[in-house]
Amino acid sequence: MDNAATMQRAYDLLNNGDVDGFGALLTDGFLEHDTMPGLTPTKDGVLELFRGYFASFPDFHMKVEEILPSGDKAVARVTATGTQDGEFMGLPPSGRSVSVQLIDIMHFDDAGMVCEHWGVADMLSLLQQVGAIPDGPPA
Repeated sequence: MDNAATMQRAYDLLNNGDVDGFGALLTDGFLEHDTMPGLTPTKDGVLELFRGYFASFPDFHMKVEEILPSGDKAVARVTATGTQDGEFMGLPPSGRSVSVQLIDIMHFDDAGMVCEHWGVADMLSLLQQVGAIPDGPPA
């Protein structure tokens, strides 16, 4: 199995707005380790998360900077961009463009399906960019 190619396909599907196609790459027992409040750490929870991103940032896009495969896992460094034209985490639309750095780790089963995910996103930068918190160091 080419886990790097599957990981790239996951981003390509999401970049085309195909959340269901992305979901077809996840096992039914998929486990999300980077949990979000109010969402289950399951396949359904992750699909709901991405639907929410597209509702908040209709032009949501993930540019893959690099993918590093290693055995049954792959790691990606990604830049996510979008314009907040919808409510996000209770924040009204700001109309502001954002650019956020992400690190994703996907674990693949023997059939090449994504069975687990770990991720880190620069949420502080995102919240600063939409104007939810002040930019710069604390006073």
